[in-house]
Amino acid sequence: MSSPVSKHLRLGSLAAAAALALTAQAANVKPVTWEEIANDHKSTADVLTYGLGLTAQRYSPAKTLTTKNVAGLVPVWSYSFGGEKQRGQEAQALIHDGVIYVTASYSRFVALDARSGKRLWTYEHRLPEDIRPCCDVVNRGPAIYGDKVYFGTLDARIVALDRATGKVVWNEKFGDHKVGYTMTGAPFIIKDQKTGKVLLVHGSSGDEFGVVGYLYARDPDTGKEVWARPLVEGHVGRLNGQPSTPTGDPKAPSWPNDPNSPTGKAEAWSQGGGAPWQTPSFDVETNTIVVGTGNPAPWNTWKRTAKGDDPRNWPSLYTSGQAYIDPTTGDLKGFFSHTPNDAWDFSGNNSVLLFDYKDQKTGKTVKASAHADRNGFFFVTDREKLAKSDTGHPWKQAAIINAWPFVDGITWAKGFDLKTGLPIENNNRPPEPKEGEEKGESIFVSPPFLGGTNWMPMSYSPDTGLFYIPANHWAMDYWSEHITYKPGAAYLGQGFRIKKLHDDHVGTLRAINPQTGKIEWEHKEQFPLWAGTLTTAGGLLITGTSDGYVKAFDAKNGKELWKFQTGSGVVSVPVTWEMDGEQYVAIQSGYGGAVPLWGGDMAELTKQVSQGGSMWVFKLPKAQKVAAQ
Repeated sequence: MSSPVSKHLRLGSLAAAAALALTAQAANVKPVTWEEIANDHKSTADVLTYGLGLTAQRYSPAKTLTTKNVAGLVPVWSYSFGGEKQRGQEAQALIHDGVIYVTASYSRFVALDARSGKRLWTYEHRLPEDIRPCCDVVNRGPAIYGDKVYFGTLDARIVALDRATGKVVWNEKFGDHKVGYTMTGAPFIIKDQKTGKVLLVHGSSGDEFGVVGYLYARDPDTGKEVWARPLVEGHVGRLNGQPSTPTGDPKAPSWPNDPNSPTGKAEAWSQGGGAPWQTPSFDVETNTIVVGTGNPAPWNTWKRTAKGDDPRNWPSLYTSGQAYIDPTTGDLKGFFSHTPNDAWDFSGNNSVLLFDYKDQKTGKTVKASAHADRNGFFFVTDREKLAKSDTGHPWKQAAIINAWPFVDGITWAKGFDLKTGLPIENNNRPPEPKEGEEKGESIFVSPPFLGGTNWMPMSYSPDTGLFYIPANHWAMDYWSEHITYKPGAAYLGQGFRIKKLHDDHVGTLRAINPQTGKIEWEHKEQFPLWAGTLTTAGGLLITGTSDGYVKAFDAKNGKELWKFQTGSGVVSVPVTWEMDGEQYVAIQSGYGGAVPLWGGDMAELTKQVSQGGSMWVFKLPKAQKVAAQ
């Protein structure tokens, strides 16, 4: 038998060996530079940003995989996230120097060898019992810079991990999770073109619990807050730890005052929503952060009584729209509202893509933004107008270029007035409950609050000039209810029941022309679509389906070219990169998200989908790759 002393020495030797191995691994980690991040859209070797570039176009210049050979794609390996902690896997992975960095449900993080799938390290965040995630325990991905990776957690923290070891470098709390603050979106690295400082930018989640949404900028080395921008009018921001400018008018004319409330403001103003819980884009040319803002809180419009005909005096500025923010100060430069005085939870968070738009009338190229909104309209806006700092009102509806419906059966508005940038509404707001009644009259609304599309990011192909939207056809019965704010409780004031719009499908993958608004092609799915899309220079569009498939389409005509069953619903975001002369595709599988929790008839439909939680990586067999050349 070994003596206690020899056993102790042996354990010490093993610990020392492990420490040396980690040290050696750390020495081999190549720091990720800002220049690499800024050029991520040009690279095929790595994926360093959420969106495959600062403009969030989700287009890869890789073209080893093509419409002619993608049918031969086969799995290389899969990795199980394991345990009982499955639920929705909605992340987009990052890849650098042969390592995949990806997050998973319940605030977990794993680093994997991209060639073999071997686990290099894992980090499991210790979550308290009283977290308040509204729409499943998802995490949408990390950021990477230098020798660190970063991600948000369900207890309202942002965490930096050592890339080589997975050890915590810093951990910053930004909100009270007990009242509903959380973080599900991927953080983002930018460089302030004015000061030269690299910043880590991230938002908060929690609109459904009545929090006030904030966008934050931090020092990526220390985690120290540089600025914080609230996205409800009248709330005051922070800059270097001190109060800074308010958002919009400090008197908040668009939110009614209430002298009987503790703050002197209306209850709804104090709990205004607007959380920017999706990942922003960054316009280097105008030095502007572009981010979607969340729904106002509560959903019940009657708690946010409108004042007059001027939309700038309507409640809910600056929610359910796209915000343009100065990275130096955190100040709001401009704002475009997708749904003024939002009554339907048409949260404007989904990604805002930056692209060059050629005006067919003048022949001029416009620096534009594109956004497919929950409200069912596809917006093209002039981002240079929106990013122009001036002394006027940040509300800039005149920056609209066009807005087209991208789904069928929209009930709330017939379109947008291109002179004013305002919706032409159809009197489809839920009526206020009559005196003595618990709820108002039920009305039929399409799209429902789950949206014509939702968080799942669309993509753009400069080769076809088309945008590819993972959309859904569904509707809801909708009614107003009385509501009073209670910390940590859902703050909605609306009741609903989601239902099908068509018998033969819910999901519809649609390719839209930004010049004409024409739907160039569509592909229908029985189940709701809840996964993001990816385009490539090989002419491909790649996405996933809720019944478990990864699919590849011809981006020009929508022909389905390949599919693979992963065993659970796919509600994540695909990526592609090249390594060792071959092109790889990676995507998470694991069904969950908002649909099975909130989806009414859709929740019943998707009960047949198996739970799971895994990472899948695909490539062409080498023999086929050679033959295809």
